[in-house]
Amino acid sequence: MASCKVALVANDPSYGRRDFLKDSVVSVAKTAQEFSKQQDVVPEQLAPRVRTDWLRPPGAVDETLFLERCTKCGDCAKVCPHGSITFHQQDGTPVIFADQMPCYLCEDVPCIAACATEALFPVGSLDQVRMGLAVVSHRICTAGQGCHACASKCPTDALSMDFNTQRMGVMTERCVGCGLCEQVCQTVNDQVAIRVTPFRLLAQSFS
Repeated sequence: MASCKVALVANDPSYGRRDFLKDSVVSVAKTAQEFSKQQDVVPEQLAPRVRTDWLRPPGAVDETLFLERCTKCGDCAKVCPHGSITFHQQDGTPVIFADQMPCYLCEDVPCIAACATEALFPVGSLDQVRMGLAVVSHRICTAGQGCHACASKCPTDALSMDFNTQRMGVMTERCVGCGLCEQVCQTVNDQVAIRVTPFRLLAQSFS
């Protein structure tokens, strides 16, 4: 760029030093703007998406107390026969992503038995587990067209079809938030019409 401007100064008497400096400043400013735009875009593209729809394993105590008790030892994940329990990408605590691998509500609940600090506290029965609550989006749900896959897979019979309204309903007192409904919905439909809202988020909304 500089050599081109020197040639112009030599060949064009009307083009002086002040013009050269002005053009140079403009050129540098434009380059800086383009670099700034790239800096704004690149980190956003490279930054991993941090999900918030994770569930705690069965028997998890109140979230504040859970974070105090959990030592991130990973024992609960090691004994999970389905590989449902993974780890939060930011703090390393055990979580479950229902759309990837839901909780299968093992009869002996080995994850709770493996927890030595009572971050996962024993439950009297599986229907007392509270990981979250399933919510149906009736706008995209295909239950009215005959799809009852989620209800057929629900281990606690928390889902039932209301044939008067042609809608799938959730019995909140039975739903434990295992996520089996969410996973099966995505395997048989183009759009996932049922999602599990984590219990900790429900607790926040009522606090």
